[in-house]
Amino acid sequence: MFVFVTVLIIVVAVLLAIVVLVQNSKGGGLAANFASQNQVMGVRKTADFLEKATWTLACVMLVLCLVATAFTPGRTEVENTTGTQLDPNAIKTTVPAQKAPAMPTAQPSATPNAN
Repeated sequence: MFVFVTVLIIVVAVLLAIVVLVQNSKGGGLAANFASQNQVMGVRKTADFLEKATWTLACVMLVLCLVATAFTPGRTEVENTTGTQLDPNAIKTTVPAQKAPAMPTAQPSATPNAN
């Protein structure tokens, strides 16, 4: 499901880029081709359509990104089968004290000195 949502995000991103590039803030772009008033879809209607398409694609992108987080792989859930609340501090994190190295001591020799 995550791969499907990711592909949809890429498709929407490409469409959004195309719609934004077609627009021109000064009334040019695709809308400049429809300068005559007898066209069914004139300059103003083209600009309105492109603006609505931009907002719609942006909202779809937002929703798809939120849906993608729900299907992100690699999440693991801890199941509580006993019905008690899980304690996050249940794992002991203290380190045992280190022992001091043993000092060498003089060992009595097994054979007595014969002087």
